[in-house]
Amino acid sequence: MLQGKRGIVFGVANEYSIAWAIAKAAHEHGAQLAITYQNERFEETVKKLAANLNESLVLQCDVSEDEQIVKVYDEIARQWGKLDFVVHSIAYAPRSALEGKLLDTRRDDFLLAHDISVYSFIAVTRHAVPLMTDGGSVLTLSYLGSERAVPGYNVMGVCKAGLEACVRYLAAELGERNIRVNALSPGPIKTLAARGISGFSRMLEIVKERAPLKRSTMQEEVGKMAVVLLSDYASAITGEVIYVDCGYNIMGL
Repeated sequence: MLQGKRGIVFGVANEYSIAWAIAKAAHEHGAQLAITYQNERFEETVKKLAANLNESLVLQCDVSEDEQIVKVYDEIARQWGKLDFVVHSIAYAPRSALEGKLLDTRRDDFLLAHDISVYSFIAVTRHAVPLMTDGGSVLTLSYLGSERAVPGYNVMGVCKAGLEACVRYLAAELGERNIRVNALSPGPIKTLAARGISGFSRMLEIVKERAPLKRSTMQEEVGKMAVVLLSDYASAITGEVIYVDCGYNIMGL
């Protein structure tokens, strides 16, 4: 499905990352990949994972630094010359912003969460566009907390609402270039980022009780759906948020 395509995946932290599940699935379907890691803390782990992806590029990128984003795309331009897809799987909020009440969120925590979780999506897309000379696909990761008040999700729910709005606006702007922009909205999955959410274990239990499929989502399932949206099989799909949550989002109670 992705044979001959080249793409970059932002947000791999370890083997449990949704970004890694997407990277693996894309590789299995023929894509050549660039993988980024945030800083030296994750470098060794990500490089070991990337060794399983033939001839992949492994690049450092802290998305809070515009210079690092530019450097990543300069390297892709130098080695590949073009790009077919981007996967943005990055979100962060200080623990203090995920505890207590949204009403008590500090200004600096609010701004930091939006910078990393929302603005970075615009930034990595903007610098990718000049390399998408034959069109392309941009994909990010959201969550149901964008439209419903999920206990403990707090400022991150507000971030995801903003992220989904960015998907729609960027899709409208980039459609004339044949660049599609979409989001996947998985159910709760045990990842490094999920550990910071108060009551996460209870969230998993509720999903298993109430979702039509009576279970939670697996990373591999998100990876499979990502491959579809990154491929030409989704050539008429843009500006959408696709749920991969075992049907939980359709339930009223």
